[in-house]
Amino acid sequence: MRILTALAAFAALTIPEAPAAAFDRDSALAAAKQDNGRDQDRAYDATKSGKSMPLPMIERRVVPQMGGAQYLGPEFRGSIYRLKFLRNGRVIWVDVDASTGRVVRRSGN
Repeated sequence: MRILTALAAFAALTIPEAPAAAFDRDSALAAAKQDNGRDQDRAYDATKSGKSMPLPMIERRVVPQMGGAQYLGPEFRGSIYRLKFLRNGRVIWVDVDASTGRVVRRSGN
């Protein structure tokens, strides 16, 4: 009987909602899309001006070297492409010089 009473009390508990200002999903998604658009614009401009290799060329060089890790996508940071991979639940970042296609840093394993 005590167990049933405790279960009924537990079932009656509710978790209060977080305030709307704590996290606005739509605003966060819009900001991410806007940043991605800026990355794309900067990458396009750098490639067009000859300061950067095209991303597909860099991906063709780096992705095969990653030993079966899942490729999640790029970020463009001025003179560096940052490629994100996932292997065994761990994130691996590979920084590639955008002008030469040379790997300059790798974090994670």
